[in-house]
Amino acid sequence: MPFISLLTDFGLQDPYVGILKGVIWGIAPQAQLIDLSHGIPPQDVAAARFALMTAYPHLPSGTIHLAVVDPGVGSHRRAVAIQTQEGYLVGPDNGLFSGVLEQSPPLAAVELNRPRYWRTLSPSRTFHGRDIFAPVAAHLANGIPLLELGDPFDVAELTPWNWPQPQEEPNGWRGLIQAIDHFGNGITNLPGHWVEGRSWSAWIKGIPVRSAATFAEGRQGELLALVGSSGWVEIVQNRGNASRSLDFKVGDEVRLQWNG
Repeated sequence: MPFISLLTDFGLQDPYVGILKGVIWGIAPQAQLIDLSHGIPPQDVAAARFALMTAYPHLPSGTIHLAVVDPGVGSHRRAVAIQTQEGYLVGPDNGLFSGVLEQSPPLAAVELNRPRYWRTLSPSRTFHGRDIFAPVAAHLANGIPLLELGDPFDVAELTPWNWPQPQEEPNGWRGLIQAIDHFGNGITNLPGHWVEGRSWSAWIKGIPVRSAATFAEGRQGELLALVGSSGWVEIVQNRGNASRSLDFKVGDEVRLQWNG
């Protein structure tokens, strides 16, 4: 049976998530839904990009990933469905899918411009998740071919993510915080394999942070730099909140420095 993953900034106080599920099950009652997160900060495409990129390798092959973090809803931004080797991506073309597509290049993409696959011929200007994206994901779950859902376009035209790439320096690397998780850990865009077998430390906001293999290597409240479960270098605090303690935010610079 098909899996559809759901990633939104809708929260759980309002009925929006339940509405998405109702629309999907009304079209594809056999679909199994996976709630990745509905706690993405409102309109935070960067957080949604990171969450989907991190979760994507762990979901079943063939999963349809419905992601709706869409500050441009109702504007001229393109509504898309994308096929990869491992499944499908459905949502706004605003860079949200770029992290996944770096891991799994797109095979085909269509613009969702065929109203017969929408919930209504007159979709809301503020809720494309309900009226366009959820119905399309359900139709994919029912076996409707991608190319039936809209007009194809060159995958090279998909919106990229324009953050700067890490820069090598004489004694290390310079990167940035790409996400902050629920625990306040600052997840950088510096791959963990770069520090394997080396003695290193990190610097953030002018403060040195020693490297460790685990949280438990630090004293309570101590700041540490380690390789987290998603494979990136992270700035963390043992039994604390590093983001709050250091007052860093997404986009702040982080440096890796080789010791010795």
